[in-house]
Amino acid sequence: MAKDIYQRLARHLDNLPGGFPSTESGVEFRILRRLFAPEEAELALNLTLIPEESASVAKRLRLPEDEIALRLEDMARKGLIYRIQPKDGPPRYMAWQFAIGIWEFHVNDLDPDLVRDMEKYIPVLLNVDVWKKAPQLRTIPIEQSIPVEHVIWPYERAEELVRSHRRILVAPCICRRERKIAGEGCHKPEETCLVFGAGADYYLKNGIGRMIDQEEAFRILKEADKAGLVLQPSNSQEIANICCCCGCCCGVLRTFKQHPRPGTIISSPFRVSIKQETCQGCGTCLGRCPMDALQMSEEKIASIDGRCIGCGLCVSTCPSHSLSLARKPSPEQSEVPKTMLKSYMKLARVRGKLGAGRLFKMWLKSRR
Repeated sequence: MAKDIYQRLARHLDNLPGGFPSTESGVEFRILRRLFAPEEAELALNLTLIPEESASVAKRLRLPEDEIALRLEDMARKGLIYRIQPKDGPPRYMAWQFAIGIWEFHVNDLDPDLVRDMEKYIPVLLNVDVWKKAPQLRTIPIEQSIPVEHVIWPYERAEELVRSHRRILVAPCICRRERKIAGEGCHKPEETCLVFGAGADYYLKNGIGRMIDQEEAFRILKEADKAGLVLQPSNSQEIANICCCCGCCCGVLRTFKQHPRPGTIISSPFRVSIKQETCQGCGTCLGRCPMDALQMSEEKIASIDGRCIGCGLCVSTCPSHSLSLARKPSPEQSEVPKTMLKSYMKLARVRGKLGAGRLFKMWLKSRR
């Protein structure tokens, strides 16, 4: 019976936009057993993407409302489901996808066994073909590398994205924390994940991060450049978060770094251009590139290949100003959906798990 409940939960999670694919090893079931008690798995199966008050869930299950309210809040606090707190009225609870979502909520609950299982699962979870068509994150340049001669949309500028929010939280990076637990971490800053709006409220109530103002968020972005971190906001013009990622720990970057041309997988509007006649051959750019996209010739001149993801980390530290960002041709640029809802709809359509119309109707119903 316990095994069956986790199989059902895995299918339930796989029907959400982000997916939860099966493996031959069954590592996904070990992860679920570590996170969900059987009774929590059973309750999670009864939640959808429609946010509901505990009274509605209790009525459907024909169980006491007080009991269900306590259980739902406990699961939300554990990061197993998502909680929305309206300005007026009781909280609402809903199912949430495993990644990006449930997994990140467990940054404070990691242990060596869970980390080892997740390391095995990440290459399956991050499906390259799906990510190419509907990425959950995109890469934007660090502010110091943005070319002034090109039109730059507000959703491509980190500081503009921050300015559009008042409720901002900073949380620890789960990727760098888990790699440290595995004994393979780096020494780059850990408290760098920026979360906005309703997500910030959820993180704060769960004790995952701390609220900050815009000025501290700007300072974190500058520290990200100094530390060589890639800026990866959610794949929408109206963002929910900005991840500051390193090539050695980030699950997304590490996975796609294994491919010969990660620049064709990662969603980014830019790539680096090199003015070779002014290159001094100092090699600073090689150490800054998270994708190993730059090489140095015997003549001590840098060159670039299709691995570039347009993060701009090499541009901001080039002493001879020989590197610059150039906008990709339109056919090579990925669409950036207007909202997170539209991003999830596109992801669901690409995976063939949940029709866009159904998801939109569910969202409309939740807003009434």
